[in-house]
Amino acid sequence: MMNQLQNLNWISVLLAFVAYFLLGAFWFTAFFSEPYKISLGRKNEILENKPIFIMGPAVCSLIITIATAVLIYALQIETLSSAWEFSLFIGIGYLFANTVNIAINPNIPRPILYGIITGTYHLIGILIVSIILISMK
Repeated sequence: MMNQLQNLNWISVLLAFVAYFLLGAFWFTAFFSEPYKISLGRKNEILENKPIFIMGPAVCSLIITIATAVLIYALQIETLSSAWEFSLFIGIGYLFANTVNIAINPNIPRPILYGIITGTYHLIGILIVSIILISMK
């Protein structure tokens, strides 16, 4: 499967990564800032803006994007309808479920709310990534 790295359209990978990363920036700062803070039990706080909170998600988004591209090429996903199926399967089966699983711990006061906000971001993000990758394949 790793031999697919040489077949990737790296421009599409870069564009998909940027779209995924920017979605996250808007998702957590503009679209769902308040519900996100509530899910963390920090409703009346200003969340810190340290470099790790920007670079960490960027690196993770890049890794997810590359892994998605490799799977799309290895599984020979060619159509937008197949991209939707793939995105829903991976998005719900791995990204959403894993996000909720991570949220269910004593340090996150509203784990289901956190899981829904963050899991939905990943589900939509993987859909955007897959559509870009398929469209530029």
